[in-house]
Amino acid sequence: MKILKQNFQKAHIVIIGSGIIGKFNALELSELGFQITIIDPSQRNNSSHAALGLLMGNMYQKRKGRSWDLREKSIQLWPKWIEFLKQFNHELNIEKPLIQLTTNEEKFKKLEKFIHENNNQNLQILEKNSIFIKKINKAFQTKNIKGIISLEDGRINAVSLLKTLDQYLKHKKINFLKEEIIKIQKSHNQWISKTRNNKNIKSDVVILCNSLKAVDLINNLSHNIQLKSVIGQAIEININESEVDLLSLPKQFNINGKNIIPKSKNKLIIGSTDEYSAKPKENIFEELTNFLDKKPTWLANGKISKKWYGIRSRPEGEPSPIMKNLEDGLIICTGFYKNGILLAPACSRWVANEIKNYFS
Repeated sequence: MKILKQNFQKAHIVIIGSGIIGKFNALELSELGFQITIIDPSQRNNSSHAALGLLMGNMYQKRKGRSWDLREKSIQLWPKWIEFLKQFNHELNIEKPLIQLTTNEEKFKKLEKFIHENNNQNLQILEKNSIFIKKINKAFQTKNIKGIISLEDGRINAVSLLKTLDQYLKHKKINFLKEEIIKIQKSHNQWISKTRNNKNIKSDVVILCNSLKAVDLINNLSHNIQLKSVIGQAIEININESEVDLLSLPKQFNINGKNIIPKSKNKLIIGSTDEYSAKPKENIFEELTNFLDKKPTWLANGKISKKWYGIRSRPEGEPSPIMKNLEDGLIICTGFYKNGILLAPACSRWVANEIKNYFS
């Protein structure tokens, strides 16, 4: 074991991409003793900064297969990582619970069946007389919202998480290069990452966490992986606070596919990831606020105070995310079009195990 750790300390790993996945891989591998360099031309503009941070793990209805295995592993790992990261940000936490709502009777029946089949006290049907349902129906001026609640799912603030990871990486003196990698190639058992400024960065391992741009690097190496651009969009809306008190609502919930996060008495965030495009839509207000047959008056009259988006990648022809050992010392870990924050712990653990086996 001592010899193995010495091998880790000698090994240099390059991580291309500085979003949640890239930084989480750096966290996991740094704790194992590896020398890490993160390379990204502009870490502030990656799609992780546009994430709302909803962790829909226990609420996930498909309870078998790779997707569930990753969720289940992440559900186990997140509390441990939160506790670890609190030494760098004591306010970091997972806001619970998470509520999923619908006005579609058929979809509600499926949710109801899921709850009955999974005898879990942390997953419950929200009855009509539930205080959550009453408050939401009243606020949204409707009577037909139904749903379920997960007491163990919730939300982690993505911006806060990124800043906390940055503090950790700074504490560990992780090397960060603000460069764009345009080519990777193998030479004498090492990987050479070439930057646009003609710098050559040598490493024993390269991990690709740079979303759509990963394809450009591996296609040169005859690996056929297809990624499609997906946009996650969100808006912050100011409303007339005399009409409704948004703080009377749950901290985070989903209605008919739209994620809603009240921020104050008169401000809320609405977001979703469902647009297959590389550009945000012009009518973003209508796109994100049309999730009920009739908008409540306060929402129809609301004003956008902020809007943002992030371009993500979704694999074509294979499951999300893409986690593959492409060649000796070359790993791809990308294609998290919806669940990057949720799955980060499980995926970085998989990457770490692959690399430990490589050096064993």
